[in-house]
Amino acid sequence: MTIRFAQRMERLGTESAFEVLARARDLEAQGRRVVHLEIGEPDFPTPGNISEAAIGAIHQGYTHYTPARGLPEAREAVARFVGERLGVGVDPGQVTLVPGSKNVLLFCLLACVEPGEEVIYPDPGYPVYASLVNFVGAVGVPIRLREETDFRMDLEELASLVTPRTRLLILNTPQNPTGGVLTAEDVRFIARLAVERDLLVLADEIYSQIVYEAGHHSVLSEPGMAERTVLMDGLSKAYAMCGWRLGYSVAPRPLADRMEALMINTSSCAAAFTQMAVVEALGSPDSQAAVRRMVAEFQLRRDLVVEGLNRMPGVRCRTPQGAFYAFPNVEGTGVDAATLAHELLERAGVAVLAGTAFGPGGSGFLRLAYTQSRDDLQMGLERMGNYLADRRAG
Repeated sequence: MTIRFAQRMERLGTESAFEVLARARDLEAQGRRVVHLEIGEPDFPTPGNISEAAIGAIHQGYTHYTPARGLPEAREAVARFVGERLGVGVDPGQVTLVPGSKNVLLFCLLACVEPGEEVIYPDPGYPVYASLVNFVGAVGVPIRLREETDFRMDLEELASLVTPRTRLLILNTPQNPTGGVLTAEDVRFIARLAVERDLLVLADEIYSQIVYEAGHHSVLSEPGMAERTVLMDGLSKAYAMCGWRLGYSVAPRPLADRMEALMINTSSCAAAFTQMAVVEALGSPDSQAAVRRMVAEFQLRRDLVVEGLNRMPGVRCRTPQGAFYAFPNVEGTGVDAATLAHELLERAGVAVLAGTAFGPGGSGFLRLAYTQSRDDLQMGLERMGNYLADRRAG
């Protein structure tokens, strides 16, 4: 039998980071030493108190189904944490726990966006935005993020993209892949625009605890936004818990009810013992101290990487204000960024991503994740610099 696939599968994209990782692993299996700057996953262990909480939960019997929306104590922990941090009132009934925050995006699109309606998303941006927007049959409308404005949105351009067909605006701050951060003024403008034009906003704030000199500003905190904002967050990045697959949303109650229905029809629930880890992660001072230590180390790594990149021939790099990515412009090398990313892996043993993996707006850029040790980062920078110098000389 020949399986006939649904046409929608042709509209589904991928994440190039995993493809590059697979090739890097192949090279390592051949005995090559590869410096991994491609994957956005902290190299830190999950804080011990969080792991112990999960282990204890398993021993206490948290190995069964939970309510689809999540255990009450876990949803209360999320509501309390988000409410105190962002200065908003959050009811536990607005919270849905999901096995990975991508589900929040998918559920929001499935629940709220009809085929043919428009969704504005950042370019360059997390590739799953465009992928899932296309998958559900919506019309993707990219808003370009530019180097000269530190990869913030041009607010007037954003306003010009809103049409009567616009249903959803996706925000990401701090931003993947650029490390850009929206300012308080940016967020206020976007909130006013959303209210005036009756837009639903999905605020992807998975990196919101990983900020440096700039503070984090959430659109959920703005007047009139509680009833039109879906907060998409989780434990992967700030708590070094990527493999735990635990995300959460805070949404208006009617939408949270639809997300619960989608959970029932897909994953049933997030794993019970990981939900108990949420209570420890968000409620323990030890967890927050671990986050602060990790962010301080990321800032040191950021400074090392940005300084090293700016010393390379034909490369310039803005200083990111959040997340753990550098997004250098490599147009001055005279080499197409995708070609350069391929050569750096195959010839220099440095795994990076071409900026176009994040949309056309990433043309001429590379993305580097500074999620490895400073020694590994220094090795990767030296290999990159030497390769570029040799290529230019040759």
